[in-house]
Amino acid sequence: MKINTNDRIERFMRDTLFVDEQKGEILVSLRNAILKISPDAQEEIKYGGLVFNVDTKLICGIFIRKKHLSLEFSFGMKMSDPDKCLEGDGKYRRHLKIFDKKDIKSKKVKFYVKQAFSLKC
Repeated sequence: MKINTNDRIERFMRDTLFVDEQKGEILVSLRNAILKISPDAQEEIKYGGLVFNVDTKLICGIFIRKKHLSLEFSFGMKMSDPDKCLEGDGKYRRHLKIFDKKDIKSKKVKFYVKQAFSLKC
């Protein structure tokens, strides 16, 4: 039986909330922020996380780690980072480590998400 994308996403969200309520609430907040900025983004479960695509291009994803959530940007190396919040030194990808809901504001998630969706990669 094939499970449709929306069911997989809803199950991922529910399971995360069930296993770790704090991480689940952060996941919900991050997802809502991303979809508010880019309501036309297509969501899917991929690479073990919730990813967001535009025109089949992977823009960003939310991944659950042991001690935090990682908001990863496919072309983070092209993004402005005046406050040095982005981490990673790979060829392309950069990420924000989100430990609690306060980090969403303090690490300027909206600023980075807006940039990620405006890049023409």
